[in-house]
Amino acid sequence: MRSTVSGHTRLSKVHTVAAAGIAAAGAATVVLALVPTANAAETQSLGVKTVAAKAGVFGETQQDEMDQRSGAAAQQAKADADAKRAQDDQGRANRSSDRAELKDAPAKKSYGNNLDGWIREALDIMRSKGIPGSYEGVKRNIMRESTGNPQAINNWDINAVNGIPSKGLLQVIDPTFKAYHVEGTSWDIYDPVANITAACNYAADKYGSMDHVNSAY
Repeated sequence: MRSTVSGHTRLSKVHTVAAAGIAAAGAATVVLALVPTANAAETQSLGVKTVAAKAGVFGETQQDEMDQRSGAAAQQAKADADAKRAQDDQGRANRSSDRAELKDAPAKKSYGNNLDGWIREALDIMRSKGIPGSYEGVKRNIMRESTGNPQAINNWDINAVNGIPSKGLLQVIDPTFKAYHVEGTSWDIYDPVANITAACNYAADKYGSMDHVNSAY
């Protein structure tokens, strides 16, 4: 029931209580509406910060990995450079050593391609093998046997009759040459150095030295 006084509507006590309840409910609704809005903003802000933090952590981790890979690559490059430098140094040392050895090595002795050269080369080989003989003794017997002709051959003596003629500077027969051949010389009986060394080796065995030979032997 309501009544009107001077153009205004008057509310009864019941109506007044009801209106107050409605007003209170509305205020609560407004408060509740505002709170979620504030929480949403805060949540959004926290979400942005979390994403940013995660991005920062990821960025730092990725940077650390890149730094580690870069450091490892640098270390490997240094190790490779050191190994190459050591290899180059060793190569230079080896070449220097080779040059020093070549410099210190005695020059190979050369001999003339004549009677003098043949005798001298044969004497050097004989000395290295312990075979006695002198330049004078060797030359003297050569001149008697072949007059210095390395291709000389005797086709008339008993050896020739037996089919084994004497050959070369010191007139050696094939069986004697083969039996007394000196290692390191030619197997050609007409080779001057091989003929001298084999003949002197035989003379040393039979007479003590070619120096002791003064006639056919």
